[in-house]
Amino acid sequence: MAYRSTSPSSYTFSVPGFTRAVKVLIIATSAVFLLQYVDRSLNFQLKGWFALYPQLVLRGYIWQLASYLFLHASPSHLFWNMFALWMFGVWVEEELGAKRLYQLYFVSGIGGGLVDTLAHAWLLPNTFSYTIGASGAVFGILLAVGVLFPDRPVFLLLPPVQIKAKWLVLGYGVLEFLFTLHGGGADGVAHFAHLGGMLFAFLFLRMRTPQFRLTAGYERWRRRKMQKRFEVYMNQRDRRPPPGGWKH
Repeated sequence: MAYRSTSPSSYTFSVPGFTRAVKVLIIATSAVFLLQYVDRSLNFQLKGWFALYPQLVLRGYIWQLASYLFLHASPSHLFWNMFALWMFGVWVEEELGAKRLYQLYFVSGIGGGLVDTLAHAWLLPNTFSYTIGASGAVFGILLAVGVLFPDRPVFLLLPPVQIKAKWLVLGYGVLEFLFTLHGGGADGVAHFAHLGGMLFAFLFLRMRTPQFRLTAGYERWRRRKMQKRFEVYMNQRDRRPPPGGWKH
């Protein structure tokens, strides 16, 4: 995927730098996977305690709603999640700052885990399975890109096409929804967590990002009202006769 764009109609294929929060998240997640990779017994223990088991979460293992984000099943699983975080997380962090990037990441990831837990408890109550990976949080970052930069072009490598961010996000959202209708996680992918991450990211942006707050709407309405009052005043002033009366 291409990264940088200078206008809605053009893009520049370039490698982004690492912003602070994105760098910390990638290093921390990669370090945990390294522990998984070098020691199989430790990997088993980490998954036992920190993977997301819906049945265990409902019994009080609530830390798993966040800890599962740092575990991955394979090098390719880790790579693609961290690659997407790098590509899109930098945009979001540059726009919102490091603190809100962290907030968005964990709100999306925890929200995705919560949706995944509830979906399994409702649809697959007798299935004992677990979920790992940062995809829920990454899908939240992707949703934020579509909301904050809707017309920014993104260049896809497979297939090699250029598409606006809003259509990319919409396409992913529709695909994930369709996958949930056809078996949910039967293909081994946590589609409920992906959708949950996007949902909670949207809610987070509405509550915490200035352009989505209700108070911002009120301020825009108040400014328009003041502007109309000023225009009425100027029109009335222009129609007033001069002190000596109109001269013909």
